[in-house]
Amino acid sequence: MASNDNEWLDMLEARAKGTFWDHLGCKAIEVSEARTVIALDVERRHLNAMNIVHGGVLSSLLDNAMGLAVMRAHPEKRTVTTNLNVHFVASLGIGTLTTTATVLHETRSTITVQANIVDENGKLGTIGTGSFRLLD
Repeated sequence: MASNDNEWLDMLEARAKGTFWDHLGCKAIEVSEARTVIALDVERRHLNAMNIVHGGVLSSLLDNAMGLAVMRAHPEKRTVTTNLNVHFVASLGIGTLTTTATVLHETRSTITVQANIVDENGKLGTIGTGSFRLLD
């Protein structure tokens, strides 16, 4: 990341303290024009009763990574998720999950993004797409 990208990311991480992002345990790994990558070290609290990562956690990872990609594309605007499609293709468990998001399409008021989640062995667990509205 360029120096100004690092400063922008530092500012976002400071703003995220005490928010759901922080509570979940997300970590930004890369935020660039090409892609956004976040990671989560899965703990027992992230699991459901079947000892696999809860679908809400996975959906939140997709939404967070895609939202961050949109924020990177338009740092001067506020954005909200208007649609989130999630496909759970394989169960995931304890370990590090990596979520990668890329912008697919933009109009003046909306952005469509795709993302996937893989475990530390590269196994694909979840894929998703999202639509985001630019507010300002």
